[in-house]
Amino acid sequence: MKPGNNSLGKRRARAIAIAAVAVLLAVVLGWGVWYAQYRAAPRASALTGIASQMRGDASAWTHEEKDASTMLRDIRDANVVAIGVSPSAILVSLRDGAKYFVTDHNATFSHALLLGEPRAGDAAAYQLVWLPDVDIHSDGARWTRLFDQLRDGLSVLLPLVLIGGMAWFMRREMKGGAKLLSDAPTLRFDDVIGANEAKAALADIRGYLTDPKQFSSMGVRAPCGILMVGAPGVGKTRLAQALAGECGANFISITGSYFSAKYYGVGIQKVRHLFELARKNAPTVIFIDEADGLAKRTDTGGGPVEAESNRIINQLLAEMDGFESNEGVIVVAATNHPDNLDEALRRPGRFDRTVQVRLPDREDRAKIFRFYAQKLKSKSADIDYDQLARLTTGLSPATVAMVVNQAGLIARKAGDHEIAAKHFMEAIKIARIGDVSGAERALTDDERERIAVHEAGHGLVAALLGTGVLEEVTILPRGGALGVALITKAQDKHLYRETEIRNEIQVLLGGRNAEILVFSEASSGAASDLQEASRISLDMVSKFGFNSDGDLFSLAALPAQYAGLQMKSAIEHANVLLKELNELCYGLLHAYEPVLRAISERLLEQETVPGETVYQLIREHTSTLTIVREPIEREAAAA
Repeated sequence: MKPGNNSLGKRRARAIAIAAVAVLLAVVLGWGVWYAQYRAAPRASALTGIASQMRGDASAWTHEEKDASTMLRDIRDANVVAIGVSPSAILVSLRDGAKYFVTDHNATFSHALLLGEPRAGDAAAYQLVWLPDVDIHSDGARWTRLFDQLRDGLSVLLPLVLIGGMAWFMRREMKGGAKLLSDAPTLRFDDVIGANEAKAALADIRGYLTDPKQFSSMGVRAPCGILMVGAPGVGKTRLAQALAGECGANFISITGSYFSAKYYGVGIQKVRHLFELARKNAPTVIFIDEADGLAKRTDTGGGPVEAESNRIINQLLAEMDGFESNEGVIVVAATNHPDNLDEALRRPGRFDRTVQVRLPDREDRAKIFRFYAQKLKSKSADIDYDQLARLTTGLSPATVAMVVNQAGLIARKAGDHEIAAKHFMEAIKIARIGDVSGAERALTDDERERIAVHEAGHGLVAALLGTGVLEEVTILPRGGALGVALITKAQDKHLYRETEIRNEIQVLLGGRNAEILVFSEASSGAASDLQEASRISLDMVSKFGFNSDGDLFSLAALPAQYAGLQMKSAIEHANVLLKELNELCYGLLHAYEPVLRAISERLLEQETVPGETVYQLIREHTSTLTIVREPIEREAAAA
């Protein structure tokens, strides 16, 4: 050891010794002071008589309870012989031998008033006894003590319950409630009316779930996921259930918002649990409805919500990629907005098969009407299902089912015991136009006459140009319309010729021109007609290439920020087209003015005129009218 280190060790030892001696002196000095005070303090006298009895058995004091003011008065009057202090009560003995107790919860009163230090040389007027083992409670004190015990128990139990509940809730959130249907779907493709294209596209998936080896033996990779795209109510969910039913597979149904959670990281656990459940019970069809709820990944750094959404989609991509075996598991997603899905979800290896689910055609709608009507008590012989299908062009299967149910409600409201064709007709009008309102009560006679002429103009032009089948013309307000000319298509159309679109615009302009022809001026009732006619004409010249000057450039090809710059020219061409068609429409109505007036007069009398009546009026007046046939011949030549 070096000399410097030796000297340092000695100094440390000396300091420790001095500190130890100082501590010892302090302890001795403190004990001496306490002993001196103890010897100088007055000695309490030994317990004798009633005080000794109080400590031995306190039961004699428990029969009578008094309040603290009585005890204080007895002390002032020097009537007290002994006082016993317990944790819950004060026991009092009087000179005349009376005994009682005063409730003292937690010894609060006794500590405040009775245990003060007596002055030196004073003798106590009574004996003070500490009774630690005596426990005396009145009824009120007993309930107070019970409440305190309950509060103490809850203070310990409540945090444990909260922690346990939080753990249970987190565990449940991680599972997300995804579970198999108790029974595998029994629905088959034959049970789904229509959607033949979608059924054909799902045939490969059925083969894969039924016998995966027929794919693997050939080295062919089966589709990993199916994206069904279609309008609301076309039957995407039923097709997914039918796919599972065809394969005898289990079925899990969730929505795109299923993966969202309140707690960070729970969404990823939901994805893992979903695929673990599907693999364990393969073959399984996982159906994700409203898949656009998954949204898209972002890189804007918008915060933890966007970051969590990105992580959920990444985990879903990883699960669908097959980092773990996904044999026997097919993910079927349905959406109305495929553009809202992340692009990575739609690449090969994920949702690599897109199935278009289209609206049913006329024959399929007739079958759907017949299917749902069979469940109701209806007059089947009275119902023309082909007519109902023609009247519901463009309606989805879900809407058709609603129409059938609405027909039943109408029959019940009318007091009928069976559903007839008239109930179906009314239900279709409600679905397409709206229910009958009470607006006619507020209309003046002049307004009713104008509405009759307006609707007669629409119906007459539609019947003359053959744009569809005129079912009826009515001036009964429905929905937001004050009158309706109900026109249906003889068949579903997906392509329209230029002549057909021009005729549609003339039908829209028919109401306004009828008012001008009869009243020499138009009204504001043609506002919505002009709006729709303007939209169609603008599409004709800016998208469809139906320009009189042969301009074929489509504004739809331009980005939005540049399309607006070219809109002025398109509007000018559309306005020229509208003026031309307006003149043709006016000339047609002028030639058939007697028919127009006859239809409007019948509307004022009957409020509703069947389409067959309009056709009959046209036939009756054709031989007597001087018809300007040039517009009609021009339309026929163009067709």
